Amino acid sequence: MWILGLISTIALVWALAYWGAGTGVWIAALAGGLVLFTFGSDATWYVATPVWLLSIAFVLLFGVPRIRQRYITAPLFRQFRKVMPPMSQTEQEALEAGSVWWDAELFTGKPDWHRLLHLPKPHLSREEQAFIDEETEALCHLLDDWRITHEDQDLSPEAWQFIKEKGFFGLIIPEQYGGKGFSALAHSEVVMKLASRSITAAVTVMVPNSLGPGKLLLHYGTNEQKSHYLPRLARGEELPCFALTGPDAGSDAGAIPDRGDVCYGDWRGERVLGVRLNWEKRYITLGPICTLLGLAFKLYDPDHLLGAEQELGVTLALIPRDTPGVSIGERHVPLDIPFQNGPNEGHDVFVPVTQLVGGLEFVGQGWRMLVECLAEGRGISLPALSVGAGKTASRFTGAYAAIRQQFGMPIGRFEGIEEPLARIAALTYQMDAARTLTLGALDIGEKPSVISAIVKYHLTEKYRRCINDAMDIQGGSGICLGPSNLIGRAYQAIPIAITVEGANILTRSMIVFGQGAVRCHPWVLKEFQAAQNPDPRRGLAEFDHAIFGHVGFVLGNVARSLFLGVTRGRLSSAPVDGPTRRYFQQLQWMSAAFALSADVAMMTLGGSLKRKERLSARLGDVLSELYLTSAVLKRFEDQGRPESDLPLVRWACENSLYHMQESLRLLFRNLPFRPLAWLLRLVVFPTGSPYTETRDRIDRDAAGILLRPGAARDRLTHGIFSPQDPEVRQGEIEAAFLQAAHVEPIERTLRDARRAGLLRSKDYATRIEEALNGGIISSEDAAALEEMVALRRKVISVDSFAQYGKQYALRTQRTRKPAIYAVGKE
Repeated sequence: MWILGLISTIALVWALAYWGAGTGVWIAALAGGLVLFTFGSDATWYVATPVWLLSIAFVLLFGVPRIRQRYITAPLFRQFRKVMPPMSQTEQEALEAGSVWWDAELFTGKPDWHRLLHLPKPHLSREEQAFIDEETEALCHLLDDWRITHEDQDLSPEAWQFIKEKGFFGLIIPEQYGGKGFSALAHSEVVMKLASRSITAAVTVMVPNSLGPGKLLLHYGTNEQKSHYLPRLARGEELPCFALTGPDAGSDAGAIPDRGDVCYGDWRGERVLGVRLNWEKRYITLGPICTLLGLAFKLYDPDHLLGAEQELGVTLALIPRDTPGVSIGERHVPLDIPFQNGPNEGHDVFVPVTQLVGGLEFVGQGWRMLVECLAEGRGISLPALSVGAGKTASRFTGAYAAIRQQFGMPIGRFEGIEEPLARIAALTYQMDAARTLTLGALDIGEKPSVISAIVKYHLTEKYRRCINDAMDIQGGSGICLGPSNLIGRAYQAIPIAITVEGANILTRSMIVFGQGAVRCHPWVLKEFQAAQNPDPRRGLAEFDHAIFGHVGFVLGNVARSLFLGVTRGRLSSAPVDGPTRRYFQQLQWMSAAFALSADVAMMTLGGSLKRKERLSARLGDVLSELYLTSAVLKRFEDQGRPESDLPLVRWACENSLYHMQESLRLLFRNLPFRPLAWLLRLVVFPTGSPYTETRDRIDRDAAGILLRPGAARDRLTHGIFSPQDPEVRQGEIEAAFLQAAHVEPIERTLRDARRAGLLRSKDYATRIEEALNGGIISSEDAAALEEMVALRRKVISVDSFAQYGKQYALRTQRTRKPAIYAVGKE
């Protein structure tokens, strides 16, 4: 009987924890249990009385706020304040910047999937779609990437003029100031299309629309600053850059040594209050050609002209290039991707306080301003560039694998090639899903700083993997640069994307979970804020609410993790039925496991978790994969569950689940308190590790999408530069790809006939003639095969050059149209 009672008690406690029962429910359950224990068992009075007294004491101690705060919370509060990790001003501002969104749901351990699926799907307006179809397409035709990168080391004058006249520098600037006023989605689509044609052009367009004077003025500029500068930026009359990074302040941008001192000085013939600046910056995109330089520096007020404070903090200013003391350096050469980039300096440069971004109101708030703008820009530009590269590899390397033959069959049909092809296709699907989901958040007003860090890091890393795989597949045609090579410059640009807007090593090891743990956790930030409250009584009450809410949160995730681990998520609810139901259930399990593991790591390591960067990185990896997989499932639903996309969905989900599992296992293996790590491992994976790398059959199905024409391939690669003109390299590959699909059954007939001994010729051209003469194929079939031979020869050919001194002349292997194309309608 007592065993049944014990089991019932454990089941009740587990159920209350699983569903997150409140204090009143716990007390009612305890009272009911005591009544059953007293009157439903043979317990004597001298056993029951102490149990009742202990229970009453427990309820008074934990259930009465005043008693709980005095005897339990107050000691914990004092200890928490002692061990709370120190937080720099830079960290504080970074935490306060931006907003939390779906990342906070993933931190709860029980995300609301209906909320995700009901989010509106982002869409382009008629004007935005027209701009992409006409102006952006025309610009792509105008660009000759080989000439840009190898000969001129710059965009052509015609391209620069077109970019300015057609408003590419004013995509984000509202129409009232002469800009386009485009959505984040439209901005991303423009950059993605350009990136599929020329990385140099994409970077040139994306930087003024990302972190720079335009973005900062939109959010923080005074009315006078907006009215003066935004129309000029939109028209391309001003070319902006933003100078943040310097020799002594890279990833640690808060350590900016550049200085500005408040003083009086002369400005255009008048003596005014202003700032005298000295700085040294490098790696500044558009810096060599800018006319308006945005600058981050630390502002000081030694003569107290603005107030009592002397150190005012990071501040931002707008510096016209022709201001005395400004020195623009020569160009950097970022891996032969020749977008304009270089150093600049300032020596005793004086500007009035009206040149401070936002005026005196935003003095000292520069770091928060930068982080908030970065939370938007980092979620748009580099993800768009990365997806553009992935789609290019998917469409054209996939086509190459279907066209190129070895051992009498397309190389894409070899299992060794299927594996990287599947990776390219599925990672591109996942990247585009994450890009679109993030843009949807931005377009409804969110500024998700943690999510923008996730997509910046993971999409650029997946870009690296896709292009590396494409290089492996294409072999010699990938490594020989020239006008025919569509992936060579994308390969060279990989380290640039990895490095800028927050180096990836830093982003993974310090930012994703470092910020996410505090910003997205339902209780941690409240505990920090309570500990920093200058009012001790109010701080204690806030901490009491937060700490016991946190305890209930942990107990709930222990119960959820164990139950979902035992059942492997099978009994949890899912928002949909059908082929993706199990993935929603498994994500529910991984979300609970992540939330519990994050709490255990924070509770056992405290402030030292900041220094355990590899542990923090693994937790960040789990959070990231949860987000990426959520994006995949939402994309599948938003697009109407196309069955032909299922191989990509399955590959992406199973790959992410495997990486979540492995990240958690490495976390458990490296937690310093071994007994707790072992117990955590038992709670999260009570039945062992269920996930493996993707199965060969899934690889084959995913790779097949790239090897044949179809709606799935077109959906996957939608939005890149893909002209149908066979005299343009992209169109040439596409024509050969379609012809390869057409002749595939004819070539199969030839192979079968040869195996049957009906054809003896070893030479392919002779074999076609023999098959025609033998009645095995028709004359139309023979003509199609001969056309395929010619097209295949063009596609597999590579560029070669004759060297004359320091000049290289292209020895073309086929006739091409001129590099400069008509730009369409004016």
